[in-house]
Amino acid sequence: MKVYAGMDPHISLSEVITHAQRVEALGYDGIHVAETVHDALALSLLIAEHTTRITIRTSVALAFVRSPTLMAYSAWDLAKFSGGRFQLGLGTQIRQNIEGRYGMPWGDPANQMRDYLGALEALFRCFATGGPINYRSKNYDLTRMQPYFNPGPDIETSPPALWLGGVNPKICHLAGEVAEGFVTHPTNSNPRYLETRCIPNLLAGFKEARRDPKDFELVVGTQVITGATTKALDEERERQRKLFAFLYSTPAYRPTLELYGWGALAERLQEMIRRDEWDDLGHVVTDEVLDTLIPTGSFDELPSLLAERLGHLCQGVTLSPPIEKDHDLAFRQVIAALQQVPTTPLSFATVH
Repeated sequence: MKVYAGMDPHISLSEVITHAQRVEALGYDGIHVAETVHDALALSLLIAEHTTRITIRTSVALAFVRSPTLMAYSAWDLAKFSGGRFQLGLGTQIRQNIEGRYGMPWGDPANQMRDYLGALEALFRCFATGGPINYRSKNYDLTRMQPYFNPGPDIETSPPALWLGGVNPKICHLAGEVAEGFVTHPTNSNPRYLETRCIPNLLAGFKEARRDPKDFELVVGTQVITGATTKALDEERERQRKLFAFLYSTPAYRPTLELYGWGALAERLQEMIRRDEWDDLGHVVTDEVLDTLIPTGSFDELPSLLAERLGHLCQGVTLSPPIEKDHDLAFRQVIAALQQVPTTPLSFATVH
């Protein structure tokens, strides 16, 4: 099983370097770079400059707030500069954020993403050959690339792997059709959701595109509650409770709660958000909900816990290092143990 680290969304730019180097020293396979209060591509450049081994994957960069050409320039540069370690993970975000936070138009996200990925692939071919571009779709027409603006010809740089991340069935289906990997959102990382919604739609996409899923990587971005001591576990539990409440207050992220009959909790969280009761969200999330949906265990328990819960469903997991660096030696052993967990390639026999 591959293990990827995340980052605190409010980390400062100067701290990104230290964090990435710590992740590499801990033995992680890679690092996921979210797009929250920083530009994910800018952070990826910093990480690429100050590490030598780990995979650097945006998880996820927001596609619809950038033109395909602007994204392609950045991704090509990062792929070249990192020596092939950079992978471009893309997501749609939700309508409220695209329109209200970014001031950009919203349409049919799954089909727009299909066109966006097609545009990126056309641009990468254009950069590799140094030739013209002629990509036409419903959402994007790219017909102009003068030699002065073309970074190619460059046959030595391999285009970055294109990944998708998301929640709804359509984006899972699209990932199965065209992406090289998929990262689940924390709210759709529960085994029941993976088995009934995510993986069946991934496989439907593979079937439609007549692709073989054996080399596809599904990375589960689950929340995890862990710690070296009972006190640390308790503190992390309350931190994750608040994060859980915030995540599930978004209507698009409620399907897992509905699978367990907890739709009323999602409605209550949404109502609290409408009243701006941000500080009180965590108070309505019970221990029963946390114990069911978030894997919880000490460092010693965590490898076997995640192996039993997810080993048969995915090829990778996300697991952030503990806040305190005093436990890095013990946590390095956690990562190494998880990397020894055997996984099964995604196949049409994965779910029945």
